[in-house]
Amino acid sequence: MKVSYDKFFKLLIDKKMKKGELCEKAGININMVGRMAKGQNVNVETLTKICAVLDCTMDDIMELIPDDKSV
Repeated sequence: MKVSYDKFFKLLIDKKMKKGELCEKAGININMVGRMAKGQNVNVETLTKICAVLDCTMDDIMELIPDDKSV
């Protein structure tokens, strides 16, 4: 299963917040946002901090994409 953080980046735009500003408020490293941009794994603690700053849930910032298991 893959993870998409497209919702996260859209939410940042909707809230008119820059990535650096979010990192500062959430106390996270900008590298975590870079990992999200690449669809890489990010730990739950980081996601929780992001949700606290954006006043949202994890469903609002990420989406699980099933692997294509066509036969």
